[in-house]
Amino acid sequence: MAQNIKFGDVDIQIPQFEFKKFGGLFIIIPIIILAFFSFYTVDANENGVVLRLGKFSHTTMPGLHFKIPLVDRVYTIKVDKQFKMEFGFRTLKAGVRTEYSKRNYNSESWMLTGDLNIAEVHWIVQYKIKDAAKYLFKVRDVENTIRDVSEATLRLMIGDRSFTEVLQVERVAIADGAKIHMQKILDKFQTGIAIKMVQLQGVLPPEPVADSFNEVIRAEQEEETLVNEANQAFNKEIYKAEGEAKKLINESKGYAIERINTAEGDVTAFKLVLKEYKKAPQITKDRYFIETMNNVFGNAPNKVIVDTRLENFLPMMNLKNKENK
Repeated sequence: MAQNIKFGDVDIQIPQFEFKKFGGLFIIIPIIILAFFSFYTVDANENGVVLRLGKFSHTTMPGLHFKIPLVDRVYTIKVDKQFKMEFGFRTLKAGVRTEYSKRNYNSESWMLTGDLNIAEVHWIVQYKIKDAAKYLFKVRDVENTIRDVSEATLRLMIGDRSFTEVLQVERVAIADGAKIHMQKILDKFQTGIAIKMVQLQGVLPPEPVADSFNEVIRAEQEEETLVNEANQAFNKEIYKAEGEAKKLINESKGYAIERINTAEGDVTAFKLVLKEYKKAPQITKDRYFIETMNNVFGNAPNKVIVDTRLENFLPMMNLKNKENK
C-alpha cells in the first residue's frame, strides 16, 4: 500500500514499508556484527592486553578470545620478538654489504674513561618484552627509557676503567656488567623489558686524535714486543745455565761415588794383601816385585838388562835386528 501526499497541485505516492516482512533482518544483522566484533585472535608470538572501559583488565595468551564489543579494547604485543638498539652508529641496510648512516652520533658515543681519556664506544642492546601490560602502561616512552638507561650505564662502566682496559681486556666484563645494571634499573621502573645482550661493537679514539693515539699504541706494542723478547732470551739463558749446573752437579756426584767405590775397593784389596803378607812376607814381596816388573817391561819391544856391578864393559845391542825391523 502507498500513502498519497499532496504538495500543491502535485500528488506524491510514498510506498509503505512492511515491517513484518523485513523485521527479521534488523535483528539478525546486528547479531552478526556483534558476533564479528566479539572475538579476536592473538598470534603465537604475542600477548593480548585487554582494556575494559579504558582501564587495564587482563592479559590473554595466544589463541581465540572473546571481548565485549564497544567496551573492551585489545592491544597485541610481540613478546617473543627480540628487538635491537644501536648506539654510536645506525644500520641503514643489513646484508652482504651493510650500509651505515653517515650521521654523527658523538653525543652518545663519546665517553670519558677513568684515566681522563676520551673513547668513542659503539655498542648494541638486544631486549625482549617480558610483561606486555607493564610495557604499555607503566612507562610512557619505553624505547627512549631503554636508550637513556643504556647510555648512563655504559658511561658508568667506562668511567671506572682506563682506556687501555676498555680497548683490550675489559670489554666482556663491561658488557656483562652493563647488562646486569640495566636490568636492575628497568625492573625498578617496571618497564616490562628483559635485556638479553649488551655487546661492545667497537672502542676507538675520537677521530681528531686517532692518528696520534695509534702511534702511541704502536709504540706500546713495540715496547711490549721487545720486553717479551728480552724475557724470552733471559728465560732461555737461565734454563740453559740451570741445566748445565745440574749436569755438573750430577757429574760431580757421580765422580765422588766412583772415587769412593774405588777407594773402598783399594782398601779391601790392600787388606787382603796385608793378610797374605802377614802369613808369608818374603814370598809376597817377591810375587809383587815380579808382577810389577812384568807390568813395567811387559810391553817394551826390546829389553836390555845390565848388571850394575860390571866395570869397563860396554854392552852392545843387537843393532842388526833393530835395523831389520
